[in-house]
Amino acid sequence: MTFTKTTEQSSKHEHLEKMSVQELLSNINQEDKTVPFAIEKALPEIESLVTEIVAKMKLGGRLFYIGAGTSGRIGILDASECPPTFGVPFDLVIGIIAGGDTAIRSAVENAEDNATQAWIDLKAFNVNENDIVVGIAASGTTPYVTGGLLACNENNITTGSISCNAESPLSQTAKFPIEVVVGPEFVTGSSRMKAGTAQKLVLNMISTATMIQLGKVKGNKMVDMQLSNSKLVDRGVKMIMSEIPVSYEQAADLLKKHGSVRNAVDYFTAQ
Repeated sequence: MTFTKTTEQSSKHEHLEKMSVQELLSNINQEDKTVPFAIEKALPEIESLVTEIVAKMKLGGRLFYIGAGTSGRIGILDASECPPTFGVPFDLVIGIIAGGDTAIRSAVENAEDNATQAWIDLKAFNVNENDIVVGIAASGTTPYVTGGLLACNENNITTGSISCNAESPLSQTAKFPIEVVVGPEFVTGSSRMKAGTAQKLVLNMISTATMIQLGKVKGNKMVDMQLSNSKLVDRGVKMIMSEIPVSYEQAADLLKKHGSVRNAVDYFTAQ
C-alpha cells in the first residue's frame, strides 16, 4: 500500500479568508464531527494497546508518551492529569516532548528532526523492558518519534503509536499501532486541528480505560483523586455521602482524616 499523507493534503474548503465568522465556525464544526467516527474504526487497535499497557503496569511498568509539537504537548497533558485524577504517582505516566520543557510553550527549532534524541530522553528516566512507550505523531513520520520507537524495539521495550495517516513509517515501527485517519485539515496541514483532537480523544480513552482496569475508579467515581482544591474536596465529600450513610460534616471529617474517598469509605465500612 502506498503511503499518502492525508494530513498534508489540500483542505476541502477554499477561500477561507472570504468566509464569515459563522461560515468558518460551521465548517470547522462539520470537519470536527468526523473525528469520532474515524476513532471508532480504530477501536480494536486501541483495545490491543490498552490491554498491553494494563499488563505492563500490573508488572510494575510505566507508560511513556513521546511526541513533538502539538503531539508532544497533548501527550504531556494526558500524563500530567493522571496523578490528580486517579491518585497515581507522578512518574507512572510520563510525557516527553522533543526539545524538552521549553517546547511545551515555544517551538524549538529542528527538535523533531533529531532521530536519536528521544532514546536519550527516555534513558534519563531509566526506561526498561517493563515499560511501554507510545509515540504520538499526526504525520507518522516525525524522526524524533520514529527513532525513539526504533531504539525501544532494539532494547526489547514494547512500543505503541498514534498517528493520523494510514500505513505510516511510525505504524510500521510500533508493535501496537493506532491509526486514526481524519483526512485533510480545514486549514491545509494544520494538524493541531482534527488530528490533534483525534490524538486527545484517543489518549483520553487509553489513560482512562487503563486506570479503570487498574482499579482506580469505583462505580463511576474518581475515588483516588487528589484533593488539591476546595471544589475537589466538596466533590469527594459528596462521593462519600453517596457510598455510606453519613452527613456532609461527617463525610468531610472522614475525608480529612483519611486523605481519599476510597480510604474514608473503606475505614467506615470496616467498623
